[in-house]
Amino acid sequence: MGETDTPRPRPLARARRWLRPLPAGVLGGVLLACLSLTPSLLPRPALTQGVLTGVTAAIGYGVGLVVGWCWRGLRGRPRSPWPAWAVRALALGGAAAGLLALSLGAWWQEEAHRLAGTEPTPVAFVLLVPPIAAATAVLLVAIARGVRVGTRRLVALLERLLNPSAARVLGVLLAGALAWGLVTGVIADRGLAALDASFSLRDGATPPGAVRPSTPLRSGSDASLVAWDSLGREGRAFVGRGPDAEQIEDATGRPASEPIRVYAGLDSAEDVEDRAALAVDDLVRAGGLERSRILVVSTTGTGWVEPSAAAGFEYVAGGDSAIVAIQYSYLPSWLSFLVDAERAREASRTLFDTLYARLSALPAADRPELYVFGESLGSYGGEVTFSGDLDLANRTSGALFVGPPHANPLYRRFVDGRDPGSPEIEPIYRDGRIVRFTTTPEPPPPTDRPWPGTRVLYLQHASDPVTWWSPELLLSRPDWLEEPPGDDVPGAMVWLPLVTFLQVSGDFAGAFATQPAHGHNFSGEHAAAWVSVMQPEGWTEEMTERLRVELRRVP
Repeated sequence: MGETDTPRPRPLARARRWLRPLPAGVLGGVLLACLSLTPSLLPRPALTQGVLTGVTAAIGYGVGLVVGWCWRGLRGRPRSPWPAWAVRALALGGAAAGLLALSLGAWWQEEAHRLAGTEPTPVAFVLLVPPIAAATAVLLVAIARGVRVGTRRLVALLERLLNPSAARVLGVLLAGALAWGLVTGVIADRGLAALDASFSLRDGATPPGAVRPSTPLRSGSDASLVAWDSLGREGRAFVGRGPDAEQIEDATGRPASEPIRVYAGLDSAEDVEDRAALAVDDLVRAGGLERSRILVVSTTGTGWVEPSAAAGFEYVAGGDSAIVAIQYSYLPSWLSFLVDAERAREASRTLFDTLYARLSALPAADRPELYVFGESLGSYGGEVTFSGDLDLANRTSGALFVGPPHANPLYRRFVDGRDPGSPEIEPIYRDGRIVRFTTTPEPPPPTDRPWPGTRVLYLQHASDPVTWWSPELLLSRPDWLEEPPGDDVPGAMVWLPLVTFLQVSGDFAGAFATQPAHGHNFSGEHAAAWVSVMQPEGWTEEMTERLRVELRRVP
């Protein structure tokens, strides 16, 4: 080795230097990790909390580095090691803050479990959250450092061709473009293709308890225009289950008719217009236009029709009803909302318009009452068929939208335009003349105002992340976090920039596995909602309670 040669660092030394945490980043990571343990809408299992805390810590690490870099730039000083006492203080203070936050987090989670009616697991929470969080944070920071190393090498290559300043700018832009293209192009396209193939295979199965109908009043029967094999998994579940006249009579104590159920799957026709036309033709064949009430269901991504909502409509209608729906995707709702929202809009609008045209050709006195229903993503599809509350009133007899996503266009218009003084979690829109909101089975407010004509009801939960999640949570406090919390939301929940957005995002993991009346589980609550919308004569509160219990048994 020559006198001017510089010895290259050994691999172990390079690895240690590469993995060594920087104090400014650790400070930011510890701060945000502790804040991530504060409560949000729903109780979080240890795995969810661990991943959430790890992601938050990794982001905090990056924020800490950026803040430190800005501080050094303002002072005009290069980066220098922290004094040994400061590093020791950070280690001891971080450990103490972490233990305190973990203890408080376990206590807050017990309260969240109590409000949601679920069993807390404090021991698992305390033992599992730290290692899961640490592993998640280390992995994410390592990936970020790998990207940084790759970017620096790209810049070094470009410096052979360009001046250093131009090489740095171009290198960062190219690295960002490559990363974005990899994630949104190769990974996203292949991932979606794999998911679509997987869910299309699942769509060919028949769920337990669903049997091919023998009655001509349902699609998939021998008399139907729609083949049983073309209905898809959710279509077969819908027409192969549900109450008959005898079950409706037993539950309501009133004479009942055999309800009609009609469905067209993705394989039932080539495109959405043909599927809608086929479904309406099959509805006519089954005698649906002679029934007193027809319900148009906007399905979720997989074609799912919420079973207790469909059955609840039939019970309240005494079986003198017909329900029609079509499938537009294989993908589950959360994924379909991201990539298939336009298909949801087109399917719902086409089905409603096709049926409405057929009904409009009948004499006014012979037309059945027309209702609309959508839950979760289905509420988005059901909404976009209409231009506003007056359009809903003019073309329907009523509508029920359950668990609406925050971005639903009409929902946002109604909530943002609510009457002054009414809360966001249960707003009052134009004195409740057409549209009302409720978070409980109780009659929706304002109960002291008349509600004549068409009734449009939004049923939502204060603890449902599907309704309250929004990118706006990143940097702005929503109205619902400035108001008194809902009955099942921890009172200690507060808005924290970035952290609350990540927490509510994490709440999605448990939103569908809660007890009824919490999160995104509305099982049994459709009973009171349909009674409010349909106004059946002679109906009593005792009948609603019996129906609520019955609907919770519906598979």
